[in-house]
Amino acid sequence: MVIFIRNLRPLTTEEQTQLAATGSAHYVGSQACAKCHADVYDRWQKTPMANIVRDPRQHPDAIFPDLSTNTVAKFSREQVAFAYGSLWKQRYFTRLGDDYYPLPVQWEIKNHAWSKYFVKPGTDWWAEYYPPDNMQRPTGPTCDGCHSVGYDIHTKQVAEWNVGCERCHGPGSEHAAHPTRANIFNPSHMNYVAATDTCIQCHSQGRPLTIPLEGKYYDWPVGYQVGRRLQDYWKLEQRSLGTTDFYYFPDGTAHKNRMQGNDFVQSVTYRRGVICFSCHDVHGTNNYAQLIKPADKLCLDCHGPLSPNGPRTATLEEHTHHKKDSAGSQCVACHMPQIETEGPPNTFVHAHTFRFIPPQMTDKYKIPNPCTQCHTDKSTTWATDAMRRWPERSPWRLQ
Repeated sequence: MVIFIRNLRPLTTEEQTQLAATGSAHYVGSQACAKCHADVYDRWQKTPMANIVRDPRQHPDAIFPDLSTNTVAKFSREQVAFAYGSLWKQRYFTRLGDDYYPLPVQWEIKNHAWSKYFVKPGTDWWAEYYPPDNMQRPTGPTCDGCHSVGYDIHTKQVAEWNVGCERCHGPGSEHAAHPTRANIFNPSHMNYVAATDTCIQCHSQGRPLTIPLEGKYYDWPVGYQVGRRLQDYWKLEQRSLGTTDFYYFPDGTAHKNRMQGNDFVQSVTYRRGVICFSCHDVHGTNNYAQLIKPADKLCLDCHGPLSPNGPRTATLEEHTHHKKDSAGSQCVACHMPQIETEGPPNTFVHAHTFRFIPPQMTDKYKIPNPCTQCHTDKSTTWATDAMRRWPERSPWRLQ
């Protein structure tokens, strides 16, 4: 399969040499990009990437819920230095000295409910190294490195809060002063590993290669910048096939949040050179997942019926056994089921392995399958029997 990615052209040797010479560049902030890239900048400003971290003193609407309804762990608006999150949950960081600390409560956006927030030992790998008290767990090592540009572990300062332009394009002072393709990184012009690592640096569960690092335990790849080799700074959480652990189902599909990268690197799609922004536009679109077009249109561009990489049926309906335009005929319904928790109860995101999980995997390994996830009134036996009557499905794959 050949993948054509928008604007993809490898850098020439001369361009690579020029780009390597920009190592002295420093961060200048996303605002510096607006002059030449106004359209992209305006779209980016509306994205979740640009609004992960918000100061309620600068943004009066930063705190979503009515704080007077909080009966879990009371706090005042004045205590909130930053409100973190806008899609699934919102957490609140207070400042003590030169560090920030998470308050022990969160707002579940989908559920419209307050709940406790505390990372228990035995869950995330780093929790056992910190006291069981949120006020002794600074967010610099655990959060801020991914939710900012240029977090300095020594000064505890950032070049910019939120996922700004330079998080993915590298320090931009040289480019801002002398705009040329040769003195700024464009991940879409890199090979598929380096391009995808731009996203995997934060959209994955893992840990640094050096633990601890200068006596602290960081949950993000300290020292990595776009253009460097992520594997020199970061290792993904290991899979133990056949067992369910804190991160994975027994087949290796993730069930925890922030594991799109852990899923994606297992996929055939990744091995064939597809990259994250073959489907996503991080500069902003009109949908929460920032897809460059509706999901099914994206999939069918490469996987249409009777295409070399598509189903061996004349129509999509013959492949899905569901009516056209129904929920069951959506590619993501079966190949990207929403089975990965995003923290709060009943809040799930899509798997990114693109593997179809048959009902038998639910019976044997307790992995949710898309059939009974949608047909909640039916059993796995019903789903298996139905699929066995589909002539284009191999019975051996259903065993």
